[in-house]
Amino acid sequence: MAKNPLRVLVTGAAGQIGYALVPMIARGVMLGPEQPVILHMLDIPPAAEALNGVKMELVDAAFPLLKGVIASTDAVEACTDVNVAVMVGGFPRKEGMERKDVMSKNVSIYKSQASALEKHAAKDCKVLVVANPANTNALILKEFAPSITQKNITCLTRLDHNRALGQISERLSVQVSDVKNVIIWGNHSSTQYPDVNHATVKTQAGEKPVRELVKDDEWLNSAFITTVQQRGAAIIKARKLSSALSAASSACDHIRDWVCATPEGYWVSMGVYSDGSYNIPAGLIYSFPVTCCNGEWTIVQGLKIDEFSRKKLDLTAQELTEEKTLAYSCLS
Repeated sequence: MAKNPLRVLVTGAAGQIGYALVPMIARGVMLGPEQPVILHMLDIPPAAEALNGVKMELVDAAFPLLKGVIASTDAVEACTDVNVAVMVGGFPRKEGMERKDVMSKNVSIYKSQASALEKHAAKDCKVLVVANPANTNALILKEFAPSITQKNITCLTRLDHNRALGQISERLSVQVSDVKNVIIWGNHSSTQYPDVNHATVKTQAGEKPVRELVKDDEWLNSAFITTVQQRGAAIIKARKLSSALSAASSACDHIRDWVCATPEGYWVSMGVYSDGSYNIPAGLIYSFPVTCCNGEWTIVQGLKIDEFSRKKLDLTAQELTEEKTLAYSCLS
């Protein structure tokens, strides 16, 4: 029996990430090869003409799964009845801007869009915030969309997770699909902690710990971490543009695993609402290792945290606490 279409909102849809993301959704990369979709695209009025051009291209591509396209500069129209919301639009930090200035702009944007989702989205809408500062933007969205359960508001750290998988794959000259269970802890920022202490690689002799195979703790505790933390900046330096293809792909990975479930024995990294697990303050949107089943995520419990890791977890939590305080000061 044919499935009913799901409505997927992409904000900032005329931008770089949006342009890479919408064809992936239309092709079934996000929700599976048998799930029809109706795309809702939102952008700001100055981008209206470009947004219409994206809509024209989606029509021209004749995607079999794409059952409709709404392109709008009106948040209410774009948010109506959506089942999945991917919040790519935001205000980027510009040269000479203070953090509070950027935070204030994004608080205003996310307050407005949260209100539209609150009033008009499907009640079980799943939300993924991509725009930076992603963790804190998600927290603001949660504040102003109280009827959307807090478990349905997340932020993207899957890009960092995938970057960590890629670095291990390159270092060991193995297929990236044979590496699993890295973790990104904390903020989607340069304080994030890419952790391989529980990661394994599939070999001919069975699964082996990453640390045992790499045989270089100094690299794993320094250069590996900073490479993942600063990968976005390295891509901007190389392309003169920020990560778009990889960000779009990882957004699809995030939603797909959340909706369709993680494979047995695997976990992924998601920015989710902290319940106090691993002594992380409750009330932050913090990246944890999670498994997903039946459309619900669950934080992986009982992982051993060594002293080195504990300091890293606490450092990124401290930054998120400071961001939260700054964001809430912009509300008053």
